[in-house]
Amino acid sequence: MSRNKIWVIDDDRAMRWVLEKTFKEEGFDVTSFEEAQTALDQLPDDAPDVILTDIRMPGIDGLTFLGKVKNNYPDLPVIIMTAHSDLESAVSSYQTGAFEYLPKPFDIDEALALVHRAILHVNKLQQQEAAKTTAPVQSTEIIGESPAMQEVFRAIGRLSQSHITVLINGESGTGKELVAHALHKHSPRSSKPFIALNMAAIPKDLIETELFGHEKGAFTGANTQRQGRFEQANGGTLFLDEIGDMPFETQTRLLRVLADGEFYRVGGHIPVRVDVRIVAATHQDLEKLVNEGRFREDLYHRLNVIRIHIPKLAHRSEDIPMLAQHFLARAGKELGVSPKILRPETTDYMQQLPWPGNVRQLENTCRWLTVMITGRDVYPEDLPSELKQIPIHKSGEQAAITAGVDRISLHHWDELLGQWAIQKLKNGEMKILDMATPMFERTLINAALQQTRGRKRHAAELLGWGRNTLTRKLKELGIAAEDDAEEEAET
Repeated sequence: MSRNKIWVIDDDRAMRWVLEKTFKEEGFDVTSFEEAQTALDQLPDDAPDVILTDIRMPGIDGLTFLGKVKNNYPDLPVIIMTAHSDLESAVSSYQTGAFEYLPKPFDIDEALALVHRAILHVNKLQQQEAAKTTAPVQSTEIIGESPAMQEVFRAIGRLSQSHITVLINGESGTGKELVAHALHKHSPRSSKPFIALNMAAIPKDLIETELFGHEKGAFTGANTQRQGRFEQANGGTLFLDEIGDMPFETQTRLLRVLADGEFYRVGGHIPVRVDVRIVAATHQDLEKLVNEGRFREDLYHRLNVIRIHIPKLAHRSEDIPMLAQHFLARAGKELGVSPKILRPETTDYMQQLPWPGNVRQLENTCRWLTVMITGRDVYPEDLPSELKQIPIHKSGEQAAITAGVDRISLHHWDELLGQWAIQKLKNGEMKILDMATPMFERTLINAALQQTRGRKRHAAELLGWGRNTLTRKLKELGIAAEDDAEEEAET
């Protein structure tokens, strides 16, 4: 083990130095390369035991290099490293034959563990090379750079050549159907149908007909034969959402299909054979339902072959800025307007919210902001009232004042403002007065307008300004205030 040869390929000099030093200290024979072509030229003369390569480099990129290596050395494990940790990179890496996918920045111990694993399992590497995948459809794109989402991307990549049953669990709104779509899209069944059926959205007495179809005359109104979702999904993937809501009797029929690959239409006597991959999802605890006798234990074990857990949004708050930017851009494009831009203090505040509706709630919030906010910049007080009423999770240095939203310590607003300023300065931000002044003015202007029921002249008097000054400030800050007829008459 001590003389195993490791190759490191990365255009980042510092990364090469760190990895080379670490692996040499572990007793490995290490050679590093700045570009992939040099490594390819040397490969026929002195192939290593393991290769670690970056994915984006000048000249030949990591995925192209990986493909060339796997064509001639299918048993040589290649670990892909990348700072661009998105779903497409993960899936493409696995499909091209990567041993593992390592998003930067990573713990050096993790890299060491992967190298040891690669050497131990060198004879068990995948032999197949999948077709290159196309770019994601925007409406079904999974976004996230958090460690929790990287695990989801890895799972999808590992399953990209599999037909195995998958169970997805996670809270409502976390994106379970998006993951199911990705599993289908990056599978050998991608050219076949993807059919989705939500158990919770269908009356219980219609579920069997929806799943298995019916024969002509099976019941009153069945005037023709009808295919069910299983037949529609033949050769492809059937996504059974909220599987925990499936009636017990239907669970029995589903179990038989999973076991035998055939079923009878409602009212039918001739078996129908299908080749369908099942991907199921639930927000419920199926093990608890099994213990309560509400879900078949044998079906649970049939479905729970591979489980993918989707984290709730509050547990991957670092993804919120990226998600919000994506949703705002999409909403702006759909409505034909310029996308809104979140102020830094707004992003900070949103990252502290619990988001009980998860990603779906964030997406709906971005749509609401696109429609309802008149200015381009989104301030904390612009957020929907229901968000501003949710207690936020603050801890230590995360505590910050946001105009119009923190209603807990109203008598100590100056202290909170001081905490906000200290935090911004610690973060290395400049011109914090320019940042705070519009927030401060917005808060006071809105309060004055609320107190005077929108009468600008009276609001200006309360603020100690002239009417023209207030009008100019309203325009500068993008605050909508309708002219009052009675006030105009007085003028």
